[in-house]
Amino acid sequence: MAGFASFSCVLFISSLLLASYACASELELDYSSLPVVKGLSWSFYDSSCPKLESVIRKELKKVFKKDIGQAAGLLRLHFHDCFVQGCDASVLLDGSASGPSEQDAPPNLSLRAKAFEIIDDIRERVHKRCGRVVSCADITAIAARDSVFLSGGPDYNVPLGRKDGLTFATREVTLENLPAPSSNASVILDSLATKNLDAIDVVALSGGHTIGIGHCASFIERFYPTQDPTMDKTFAKDLKQICPTQDSNATTVLDIRSPDKFDNKYYVDLMNRQGLFTSDQDLYTDSRTKDIVTSFAVDEDMFFEQFAKSMIKMGQLSVLTSKEGEIRANCSVRNSYNIKLIKTVVEEEEEGVASSEL
Repeated sequence: MAGFASFSCVLFISSLLLASYACASELELDYSSLPVVKGLSWSFYDSSCPKLESVIRKELKKVFKKDIGQAAGLLRLHFHDCFVQGCDASVLLDGSASGPSEQDAPPNLSLRAKAFEIIDDIRERVHKRCGRVVSCADITAIAARDSVFLSGGPDYNVPLGRKDGLTFATREVTLENLPAPSSNASVILDSLATKNLDAIDVVALSGGHTIGIGHCASFIERFYPTQDPTMDKTFAKDLKQICPTQDSNATTVLDIRSPDKFDNKYYVDLMNRQGLFTSDQDLYTDSRTKDIVTSFAVDEDMFFEQFAKSMIKMGQLSVLTSKEGEIRANCSVRNSYNIKLIKTVVEEEEEGVASSEL
């Protein structure tokens, strides 16, 4: 950690005002040096669906023009997919006779319903253009990247070739792999260490909270029955107005400085004791992560570069490739349960090929 801290720039904090001197840095990743899981590649769809990423980005521009809040929803969907049995789109599956889906587990109840609709709408557009060659897992990964970029964050490449999983995780497994917002830094670090994500990854990925909202239930314990001493008093007072009782169900922004823009202000919040969740604020309390928070707060380029690297790393967790999974015809249903739809998709693909040959 000491080595990372050496990147820190001079920082001066006066009351709630942060003045910083940012280090010059450009987001230029050497993709050849980044590990890629066997079966994935940077050019996976170059021949089978060359316009894939432009189709997705074009559609998301339209979505975000109407509601930029959906960017946070799509980014969170990717996180919750990858942390539970890998990036296999299992979180998109509806429940079945075998039990409730991952969506029914407490950590996923607040996932935006619209995010699921957007993913399947994109899947429909992509399959109509290229045939059923692109997985829902890959679409979810690309949508997360575009959500970051289109809300002001870094643009980066995503290794592709994931297959969709055939099963969803149980409630117990989902709970085990998605630490609660009330978790301290030790719990978060230990949990993500099991996924080969280190302290720098943890702090960088937590920066995804620079956009989005949080529900009162996720942070209410920080000022009821007593106030968390690490929380800024004015910030706590404002939150109490939003959540006046212990059973309040309102929401508030995760980043009070620029809630709809993907930037490094989340870390500025933490340095001013204005992190919404315990899992956020404790990153500035814990000695293993404090210097990283400081570095990202004063150098947005550094944060952007590390966020991209950590997202690429996280996006390859326990992926299914080749014959290990399938490419769903409907993101919420396994193909074996959806024969009728698959038959329709195949017929449309054949008609498209035939018309293109005329």
